[in-house]
Amino acid sequence: MKQRSNLAHKVVWITGASSGLGKALAQHCALHGAEVILMARRLTELEKVRQSLSDPDRHICIAADITDENQVRHAYEQVLAEKGRVDWLINNAGLSQRALIADTSMQTERAIMEVDYFSQVFLTKTVLPLFLKQKYGRIIFVSSVAGLLGTQYRASYSAAKAAIHMWANSLRAEVAAQGVQVSVVFPGFVKTNVSFNALDGAGKPQGHQDAAIENGLEPQAFAQLVVDALLQHEEYIVVGGRKEKLGVLMSRLSPKTLYKMIRKIKVK
Repeated sequence: MKQRSNLAHKVVWITGASSGLGKALAQHCALHGAEVILMARRLTELEKVRQSLSDPDRHICIAADITDENQVRHAYEQVLAEKGRVDWLINNAGLSQRALIADTSMQTERAIMEVDYFSQVFLTKTVLPLFLKQKYGRIIFVSSVAGLLGTQYRASYSAAKAAIHMWANSLRAEVAAQGVQVSVVFPGFVKTNVSFNALDGAGKPQGHQDAAIENGLEPQAFAQLVVDALLQHEEYIVVGGRKEKLGVLMSRLSPKTLYKMIRKIKVK
C-alpha cells in the first residue's frame, strides 16, 4: 500500500485558478493545509477564490497570462520571493474546442495548442530547475479523457491534451531518479464553464453550456478525488462517469470497437 503524504505547509501553484477545476483544486489543497498560489488572468476573480480558501492570508494571487513567457517568468520570480519554493505545480489552465476539423482555422488550431500544450511546457521548464535543485516535488498536468480517446468537434483539443500527456510521460522518465514526481489527470465531464469558453472554428467562444457538461461531475467532487489520488502518489488519474471510464477501458482493450461506438454517438 502506498504511503499517503500530506499538504501541511506545502506550496501548491495552480494555473487557471480563477474558476472551475482550478478553483475547486485550490479549495481542497487549502483544506489539506497547503499554501496556494492562485494564477490566472483575472485578479478580481482570483481574489474572490483566495477569500473562499481556509486561512486566506496564507495564499497569494498572481495575475498573468500563461501564454506570455515574460509574464510567466515574472510570476516565477514572485513565487520565489514570497514563498521560496514550490512543492506541487498543477498545470490546470486550458482551452477547449467545439468545431469540426473542416471548419477550424489554423489560427484556432494554434491558439488551442498554445494554451493546452506550449504554455504548460514553458511553465514546467521554468520551474523544473527548482524541483531538481530541491530533489523533490510533484508536477501535475490536467489533461482530459478527450486526450485519450479523440472525438468529433474536439480534434485540436484532443491532440493538445494527448501531447501534454506524452510529454509528461517523458518528463517522468527523465526526472524520477532525482526525486521529482509527475502525475497526469484525465477529467471526463465536469460541471464547469469549459464549454462556454470552448472555441468554435473561427476562434470565438461557443457561449453556451453542453448538456454533457451540465450533467457532469460537480467540481468539488472532482477535486476531492484528484487531491486524494495525488496524496497517494498516483501518476495516472482518470476522473469521470461510467461512460468516460468505459471509453478509457475500451481504448486499451479494443480501440476498433471504441471508435465504432464514437462514430455513432452525438458528442457536441
